Amino acid sequence: MIRLYALLLASLLVTLPGTVADGAEPSGEWPQFLGPARNGISAETGLLEAIPEGGLKPLWRARGGIGMASVVVSGGTAVTMIQDESSQLVVALNARTGKMLWQRAVAPAFKNAMGNGPRATPAIAGGQVFTFSGEGILTAVSLADGTVTWSENCLKTLGGKQADYGMACSPLVEGGRVIVTVGAPAATVVAYDAKTGKQAWTVGRGDPAGYSSPAMLTVGGTRQLVVFNGRAAMGIDPADGKLLWRYEYVTDYDCNIATPLAFKGSVFLSAGENHGATMLSLAKRGDTFQANPGWESLGPGSTMRNEWQTSILLGGYLYGFDNVGGAGPISHLTCIEAGTGKRIWQQVRFGKGNMIAADGKLFMTTVKGDLVIVKASPEGFKELGRQQVLETTRQAPSLAAGLLYVRDNNDIICFDVGKP
Repeated sequence: MIRLYALLLASLLVTLPGTVADGAEPSGEWPQFLGPARNGISAETGLLEAIPEGGLKPLWRARGGIGMASVVVSGGTAVTMIQDESSQLVVALNARTGKMLWQRAVAPAFKNAMGNGPRATPAIAGGQVFTFSGEGILTAVSLADGTVTWSENCLKTLGGKQADYGMACSPLVEGGRVIVTVGAPAATVVAYDAKTGKQAWTVGRGDPAGYSSPAMLTVGGTRQLVVFNGRAAMGIDPADGKLLWRYEYVTDYDCNIATPLAFKGSVFLSAGENHGATMLSLAKRGDTFQANPGWESLGPGSTMRNEWQTSILLGGYLYGFDNVGGAGPISHLTCIEAGTGKRIWQQVRFGKGNMIAADGKLFMTTVKGDLVIVKASPEGFKELGRQQVLETTRQAPSLAAGLLYVRDNNDIICFDVGKP
């Protein structure tokens, strides 16, 4: 189950010594949830090999607020979502200095028994920022100044029901459209024109939204939209919303949360609540596909149960958090062979967290607030450094131009992780 933590502090910038000039903008991009390819992997190299003695020093620290969104970066601007006493806010900062550029309220404050504040990570595309609030309000604002371009209360318009723990789908922008999972009776997924907010297409009926975010994957020999809703995985033609395939994947509490990944034309799915993992093979059937498991490891003792984290696929191996039981605290950092599901190594009771990958390393933040660097290798677990940098966090790290962005419900922090 999802456990979201609540702690509220006002938006107040704290700039640390060593901050670079405002005019120096990074060239790197991390414009959406899980990065450029939406798989948690950065192509950047030349990053530090270990946390130095004495620890990393923040390049800057900005006071934020409640929210599960990670940081996205484009054109030298870092963006995330937070919540204050009255509103869910989009916040834009200079990516190298942390200087506040603008903030914009896009929805009223969201309250939920499992924790307050927005869940979804924004997406930046075409000079706009797209956000999805906890109650399902999709908004487009200008990246330059935060001016609202359009806003749509998706659940109200489509007659949908809010997910138990809040709407958590991070918007995906593809082909001039912004796509979200809504779980409405006549629309599991909906696409809107990115410029106007006009509805372009809907697909699916009766499936709950779940908490996963869609991805564009080349699978079954076709580039297609893959959505992991609360009850099933779906392949969709992003041009017109045609359903290409559907595969039932029922998890307790509709808690399908991890983003689907592509491996050699197949689709990797994983869920917690002791559900397990499946590698789906897609066979062409006319203009649609038949989905069948190539391998699966399900139930207690399965090899990879991603509760709310997406695994990282590198060199034919999947690295991820295998969460034991329901909402319990036990999680093993695990490497499995993607082609077979065979467990290669496991660091037991590592703890829950999120990870991204770059330069042959896994950069992780744990729920205890640690930043951990681990070598990404099937040869075994090798920790390259650990440092507590945050309070309790569930937000995923981001990387752009050698700068690592992390946050919790208190602060947004930037570290320079390039080699000295």
